[in-house]
Amino acid sequence: MNADTNPNTHTNPSTHTDLTPVTVIGLGNMGAALAAALLDRGHPTTVWNRTPQKAKALVERGARLAGSPADAVAASPLVLACVLDDDALRTVLDPLAESGALTGKSLINLTSNSPEGANAMSAWAGSHGLGYLDGGIMTTPEGVGNPEMMFLYGGSAEVFATYRPVLAALGEPIHLGTEAGLASLYDTALLGLMWATFTGWLHGTAVTGADGTSATDFTAVALRWLNGAVAGFITRYAGQVDAGRYPGDDATVDVQIATIDHLIHAAADRGVDNALPELLKATMRRASAAGHGGDSYASVIEVLRGTAQGQGQANFGR
Repeated sequence: MNADTNPNTHTNPSTHTDLTPVTVIGLGNMGAALAAALLDRGHPTTVWNRTPQKAKALVERGARLAGSPADAVAASPLVLACVLDDDALRTVLDPLAESGALTGKSLINLTSNSPEGANAMSAWAGSHGLGYLDGGIMTTPEGVGNPEMMFLYGGSAEVFATYRPVLAALGEPIHLGTEAGLASLYDTALLGLMWATFTGWLHGTAVTGADGTSATDFTAVALRWLNGAVAGFITRYAGQVDAGRYPGDDATVDVQIATIDHLIHAAADRGVDNALPELLKATMRRASAAGHGGDSYASVIEVLRGTAQGQGQANFGR
């Protein structure tokens, strides 16, 4: 059902725009930020939390505080949940599911989850006639409502299309596919990328800072390089990974091994911890030992996948 034809929508008299009512379950820091962003966009917003006092600021901004989970769910066609974990959510929703109160509603679960847990929740929702999307929030509470912040979703394409305008109030909504676990899978993989990037940047900051460079000055150059050359390499390497061929026409793994020694020596001379570059070098050396020394850095994925050993040279892009 399209939100524009939903009989549960509310007309905002100031804009004459149909705005979907939304219920938010869970008012921790993130849940409160979600509710606030919806209120900022004018959506009629009902909230519920085990500790009602947490709703005080939102009620003062125009939210309606539900007296019970049943009251909260009845108020809106769309329920956003952001609680401790799925067990906590099921404790709230199981009695409503058994009574049939969830049938025909849509649930967008923004609770932190594993891919397997998300798929299990999707199956549970489907067994109770509940439309389901699982979401990954790629920002902190302060970023909620910023259209540049990504919110990742996996699950029902129909639910996503119907409520996309609501989701846009939270950040940029990106539908990854109909498997609910995709949002969590991307979320965890992107966090790994974030931590690796943070730590690499901090290591570089420590190395240059030992010679008096400020973090701000180093970062200005680092971001320019990341957004330009490094982004270009990643784009090129993605195609190589998909093709399973790694032509070493830019810089080979063996060249990278020699180059990282310069970083290791410079850091050691300045008393900077080298655990990260030593780990990277060890991984490169494993790729080289498996026959990828003359291939591009993208071939390191074969080591990470555990597939490098014993493969024929024909697969290595030569």
